[in-house]
Amino acid sequence: MNSNGRPTTEDLEPPGEEIIPPLRKGENGVCGEHAASSYWVVIPAYNEAATVREVALRARRQCRNVIVVDDASSDGTDRVLADVDVTVLRNETNRGKAGSLVRGFDYALSRGARGVVTLDADGQHAPEEIPLFLEQSWNDPNAFLIGVRRRDQRRESFWRYLANCVADFWIGWAAGRPIEDSQSGFRLYPARLLQTVKIPHGPDRSFVYESEILIEAARQGVALKSVAISVSPRSGPRPSHFQPVSDVIRITKMVARKLLMRWMAPIDVLRMIRWRNNQARLISSSRESRGSQDAGKTTPPGRHALTCSHPWDHR
Repeated sequence: MNSNGRPTTEDLEPPGEEIIPPLRKGENGVCGEHAASSYWVVIPAYNEAATVREVALRARRQCRNVIVVDDASSDGTDRVLADVDVTVLRNETNRGKAGSLVRGFDYALSRGARGVVTLDADGQHAPEEIPLFLEQSWNDPNAFLIGVRRRDQRRESFWRYLANCVADFWIGWAAGRPIEDSQSGFRLYPARLLQTVKIPHGPDRSFVYESEILIEAARQGVALKSVAISVSPRSGPRPSHFQPVSDVIRITKMVARKLLMRWMAPIDVLRMIRWRNNQARLISSSRESRGSQDAGKTTPPGRHALTCSHPWDHR
């Protein structure tokens, strides 16, 4: 972590995934006004009246095209957005997170979106980090970008962290490559992926959808890349909609079905293990190189020498 409290590449980098370092804004934004107008932001919201207004306002400062999909909330989520310059789509019946995402995707694509950023409405994601996704996507428009949190932040809830680790393993196996923080909702979906991959998105598949599209994207050769993000404690009174037991069971069933259809995909799991080993060797080699360069350097008085271990070492 740097002096401003932002995550760094070494805080997050998992084998098999490219971590995009934080970027700086230029005079006209990270990738310019034209680039920013080519993207849309979709914020699914269910009973998020306490937080969604601030999230939408902050997102609007980063991107002119912001959609909030109100999933038949009963707390006035749509009303708190009445004077905010964003598009509000309200579901008359609850469609679940997956259904709300797909509705937002369809709206954005119908208006020529180059890609769609998604983030949660509960205030945990920082809309100010949207430009990190836009810049990378502008340079690599077909990449599927996943926001990855530091492990110490993911561990704030032990059972949820354990559930996420289980999901990461199964999804990585089915995808044939390691995937870190597979349950992160802060992402950028390239338009081509949304146009070509069609996945069931009923109310009972809210978090299954976000896992399944990772698998299908990897199997179709879409580049999966990670963006280092921060995360804040949940600011609203509502607990997370993610259920560590029931949702992981649904995800596991989906993944197991995909593995059985490919005879448990032994080649994929071997490829994933090989990928991790190769990346671990690269990281070890990089550390040895840095260590030799730092040899002979002294630590300034009053400071302690710090050593950073790779996050995968603490799984």
